[in-house]
Amino acid sequence: PIEVELKPFQERLLELVELSRQRGYHRNLLVAATGTGKTVMAAVYYARLRATLPRARLLVVAHRREILEQALGTFRQVLREPSFGELWVGRDRPKNFDHVFASVQSLRQADLTHLAHDHFDVIIVDEFHHAAAPSYRFIMDELEPRELLGLTATPERSDGLPVLHWFGDRIAAELRLWDAIEQQRLTPFAYYGVHDGVDLREVPWRRGQGYDLEALAEAYIGNDAWARFVHQQLESHVDDVQKVRCLGFCVSVEHARYMSAQFRSLGVAATAIWGDTDADERAQALRELARGDLQVIFSVDLFNEGVDVPSVDTILMLRPTESATLFLQQLGRGLRLAEGKSVCTVIDFVGLHRREFRFDKRYRALLGGGRRDLERAIEQGFPFLPAGCHFELDRIAQETVLRSVREAIPRHWPSKVAELKLLAQSGDVGLDRYLAETGLEVSDIYANSKSWSSLREDAGLPVRPAGQHEDKLRRAMGRLLHVDDRQRLATFAALAKGDGRTSVASMSVVEQRLARMLVANLGSTVLPKEQSLQEAIDVVWSHPQVVAELGELLDVIHDAPAHLQKPALADVPLQIHGRYTRIEILAAVGEGDGALTPQWREGVYDAKKVGADLLAFTLDKTGGDFSPTTRYRDYAISPELIHWESQSNTPQDSPTGRRYQNHVAMGRSILLFARTRTDDRAFWFLGSATYVSHEGEKPMAVTWRLDTPLSGDLFADFAAAVA
Repeated sequence: PIEVELKPFQERLLELVELSRQRGYHRNLLVAATGTGKTVMAAVYYARLRATLPRARLLVVAHRREILEQALGTFRQVLREPSFGELWVGRDRPKNFDHVFASVQSLRQADLTHLAHDHFDVIIVDEFHHAAAPSYRFIMDELEPRELLGLTATPERSDGLPVLHWFGDRIAAELRLWDAIEQQRLTPFAYYGVHDGVDLREVPWRRGQGYDLEALAEAYIGNDAWARFVHQQLESHVDDVQKVRCLGFCVSVEHARYMSAQFRSLGVAATAIWGDTDADERAQALRELARGDLQVIFSVDLFNEGVDVPSVDTILMLRPTESATLFLQQLGRGLRLAEGKSVCTVIDFVGLHRREFRFDKRYRALLGGGRRDLERAIEQGFPFLPAGCHFELDRIAQETVLRSVREAIPRHWPSKVAELKLLAQSGDVGLDRYLAETGLEVSDIYANSKSWSSLREDAGLPVRPAGQHEDKLRRAMGRLLHVDDRQRLATFAALAKGDGRTSVASMSVVEQRLARMLVANLGSTVLPKEQSLQEAIDVVWSHPQVVAELGELLDVIHDAPAHLQKPALADVPLQIHGRYTRIEILAAVGEGDGALTPQWREGVYDAKKVGADLLAFTLDKTGGDFSPTTRYRDYAISPELIHWESQSNTPQDSPTGRRYQNHVAMGRSILLFARTRTDDRAFWFLGSATYVSHEGEKPMAVTWRLDTPLSGDLFADFAAAVA
């Protein structure tokens, strides 16, 4: 049998599902585009679960025989068991009921009283967006598996019935648009943001809902000049308007009807359909669009499987939406693969918006990264896109979007203070509520060495008494934003909730090293080098407001872990695929005396106490911080192999060079740490590695084999860095 090997994006999706399980969620939804291998991922998911469950009885549910037969074949291939599983569809009925692949119709018609509600340990439901239908409901209501996995490409239903409530209104893992395009599962797109001059600044705004839709529609309906402008833009961005298959997304039914009439008057075959349109009429319109008899369909809610037309090659975004979900759904309608379609043209009409309108939400959902990353992308013309994609804003649209990104939320300190004062009129405000109400990120609070305590103080909210080093310790709080593993989060939180009389003598070695990570990060500028860990803890805890803020911050970043993590060495509190500063790395391996750690400026460090070489490297060295003599070539060859170059003065026969080559025989470990940019304070811990080979010397080009393969997203980032 052919061995199944998951692609990095598939591994990443399964990692997110497993991470959700570890957080206590045992009903998980995996959303991925058609053709991305959901069944293969489900089979691998089950194979991994089976190693931990005593019986691992399985039920796979789908609505067609063909899907079930294909799924059964996939599971047999992944598990390497040619006789695995039984079909329950049509006249086929299982005998053992241990591993069943059943149609929903067979399950509904059968008498299941002989099976206990918890008979199946694992239930996997394909095309889960059907699950709100009555035929599925009894499965969801009556069966009690240990693990439920839903698979779907579209979590939205055409009839509006909810689906996500089965999963606590959350999606465990979702394939990013970028990844699907990179894997050639979706069509590349050419996006054009065009300024249309429509002034929306006086349209009423409802907090939490956005623009008032009735007033918003009035800004467009009856504006014949704007409708002609839309037509002109379509003509200028496609080869032939008479050959496009286009969807236009409108504000309301009246808006869709208006645009349809306007386009017909301009000689374009167009119609309008919406949720209440007769089903036969809607189906006929979609068939005509697919055949080319219609060029444009204007609609309000064309976001569901019932109106999916793979041949759609043009999207008109005729209504402003700041919803990331809605934006991606609209865009996604044109990205299905189809014969003869090489690109989907997307024309988004950008007006003059109210300050409350958030362009950053929609674009960051598409492009990823933080707001500053988005600003850079807009300023630089979106230089990093999947192959075949194009993203362009005209000059005025660019200015509008940039202004929105910079001003839609409090950006400068006085405006942040003013927001907090406003919120505090109804009572005290915690950090978590402040972030939720303002739309700020936690990093916005700590930018420019500011802190939550300082913000409270400037807003006139109560703070605890100041300590001797109050200002410096507050400014240091931002050094903890990268913390993303359960071990640190739990230990730091326990320390923050203590009564200030923490005894180092009562701590284990691991707890002491974790405590040292915390106080060394916070107190590196105020603690004397000779100060003991106990003295350092006492100093930090003599600042009650700092400790209070620490507790609030840890609550906010509690869900930061985004990877499955595990330790690499005994008594070394470093979790593989967690992020750590140099200070934390040295504290974890016990280097130095007292509370502070030694200085570590080079890329390598001989950690004698644990018998390990620490190799910390930056994958992107295209910036100006590196001279030609230090611009090494470090990158991921595969999820298991890392190409790394030593310092330029390292001969292969030097003690260091021999240590790299013979570390296993010498009983030493090699620990790898990588970051993607020089301005990242924290490095990803890649775990321990084993020497494979090397080429040359001064520098040595070494290939290391990781004991734990890279997570799918990290491999994609680290492999791309070689370019």
